[in-house]
Amino acid sequence: MPVRAVLVGCGAMSRGWIEAAKQIPDLQLVGFADIDAERAQAAAASYGNDAARVSTDVAILLDQTKPDAVFDVVVPAARHALVSLALEKGCHVLTEKPMAETLEQARDLVRKAQAVGKIHAVIQNRRYIAGIRRIKALMASGQLGHVTSVHCDFFKAPHFGGFREEMRHVLLVDMAIHIFDSARVFSGSNAVAVYAHEWDPPGSWYHQGSSAAAIFEMANGSVFTFNGSWCAKGLGTSWESNWRFVCANGSISWDGEDSVHAELEVPPRDGLFDKTVVLDIPPLAPGDRVGGHLGVLQDFVAAVRGGPMPPTIGQDNIHSLAMVVAATTSAETGARLAVGGL
Repeated sequence: MPVRAVLVGCGAMSRGWIEAAKQIPDLQLVGFADIDAERAQAAAASYGNDAARVSTDVAILLDQTKPDAVFDVVVPAARHALVSLALEKGCHVLTEKPMAETLEQARDLVRKAQAVGKIHAVIQNRRYIAGIRRIKALMASGQLGHVTSVHCDFFKAPHFGGFREEMRHVLLVDMAIHIFDSARVFSGSNAVAVYAHEWDPPGSWYHQGSSAAAIFEMANGSVFTFNGSWCAKGLGTSWESNWRFVCANGSISWDGEDSVHAELEVPPRDGLFDKTVVLDIPPLAPGDRVGGHLGVLQDFVAAVRGGPMPPTIGQDNIHSLAMVVAATTSAETGARLAVGGL
């Protein structure tokens, strides 16, 4: 039997979910909910299930359809109430990022999911990019030694319009959650402290926080630095950022797209500088899931059917949210702060 799911929140963000869902044979979207009935109808039509129910009332829709899972694509302010309701109704939940507006809400959702024995995962789709999988495999091989620092540059100039341009801490809250989560993957550690600074250059079309820099201290002794802007015109990085990884025996660079390079130190030293050789980047392993949203949904559906827990479950992803919360608070106070967690 397929996994039956209801999608809640049928705005622009839902399109990626719907297109991914179409590609998973053992997943069926049986309901669509939105505060705008026409948007829900349009989402159902784009999915192509004529029998799917549509509603503006999530509780009623869940009672009518009795799904196995809820896909949460609502705005962050509505997330805690929706996920709580879905868990109460006995549904597994896959949720948009951030997993909650506050750490207190996130901890509450983790406890609720554990209490009812349901999966609560976050759609951190960047974990399902081929470059991230391949770089992590090279790190795991041990050739380069342990990671000592991770550095990320993100520079774009998108004109979104709508709520993003009115948000506080827009870059750290709406975009950097992806980057911070990836940094945890690469460093193999959680953050313990941060110092962050935000600014808005002249000509910024955002309300607040369009540019930011942050230095994170990680639990394993490594350091992660982030520099970014959403109003940097020209010379833009990829949406996946530009990365450098400094390891004990060498370094890796990645442009966020197809260009990954690694160099390994080899003895003896040639004068002032060490000598290096270029390393091959491992190919994807047969079991590696990629495809962004598709990979996340595939792992989530497999877990609902009794497979292993997805890597983006709430009790793990809360550590990425904690980095965002600590960074925004540090930017507001100008202080180095501890990073919380469960």
